Amino acid sequence: MTVLPPLKSVTIAGQSPALANDAVDVVVTLPTFRRPQQLLATLDSLARQKTARRFAVIVMENDDEGREGLNAALPLFESGKMAGMVIIAHERGNCSAYNAGWHTALLQFPNFTQLLVIDDDELADPLWLETMCSTQLRLDADIVGGPQLPVFADPAHQAWATHPVFAPPYSTTGPVRALFSSGNLLLTRSVLLAMGPPFLDLRFNFMGGGDSDFLSRAARRGFRLAWCAEAKLFENVPARRVEADWIRARGLRNGVISTLVAKKRYSGAPLANTRVFLKSLTLLIFSPLRALLRLIWTGSPSVAAYPIHVALGRVLADFGYANEQYRQPEKN
Repeated sequence: MTVLPPLKSVTIAGQSPALANDAVDVVVTLPTFRRPQQLLATLDSLARQKTARRFAVIVMENDDEGREGLNAALPLFESGKMAGMVIIAHERGNCSAYNAGWHTALLQFPNFTQLLVIDDDELADPLWLETMCSTQLRLDADIVGGPQLPVFADPAHQAWATHPVFAPPYSTTGPVRALFSSGNLLLTRSVLLAMGPPFLDLRFNFMGGGDSDFLSRAARRGFRLAWCAEAKLFENVPARRVEADWIRARGLRNGVISTLVAKKRYSGAPLANTRVFLKSLTLLIFSPLRALLRLIWTGSPSVAAYPIHVALGRVLADFGYANEQYRQPEKN
């Protein structure tokens, strides 16, 4: 029997009155930070799930000062309209919020077998939960990822959906070798118990990439990964995210994350850091050629520049550069 450490820096603010913790089969974790209206829309999409599975939602409020998300969501739970609870993750940061929710799930719901993740800027297809859960069982996977389909605030930006920043990494359902994001994710209870808290490395708290690192470590431990193309989440994309500086910053950030994850993966191996740096340098050298080919294929300068930004971010990471986009959430 796995003994979990006590949960620190987390407060249960409230829960649904008739919550039968022992009867919950599936837990959905939902971090939120200063998006109360979008959070309510996300919760509404969860209330509309078409499934017979008994599920509970954990909302993780990560703004310990304003608590707008808590104030918006708590009445839904306390009235019994939503099954689950709202917690406050007092330590600020993306990874801290996820860690708080996943740890709370293990402590509060002793019999759940599947945990799903959705963000507060996403809406779930009515069959999302059922499709993710049934796919995990059918494929005998330990971790399942799904698409986060962009919905742009300005419909004129819909052509950006094929940009590598927004496009899903896979298009068909089945086993995969790697997953990269927690934005649409299923983890089995056995994965969480084996990986143990803290699940996400706090060094990625304001950069992002803690999920990519977690999934990389889980794959190296032998957990089976899969993709479910039919389990759709729809992500709200504000207009600022198609501006050139945001796209460039996201490419650089993705490169930094790639280097940091690779260094952790090869930690302890001979000349590990040197090997990672040489690979980054090689990618940077050849990135203009890749950019030219992409420009020919797509006609998009932004798509063409993406491999240059990623490769540059990989190299800059070795010199201490860290693009922490989540430090200023209003610009993210």
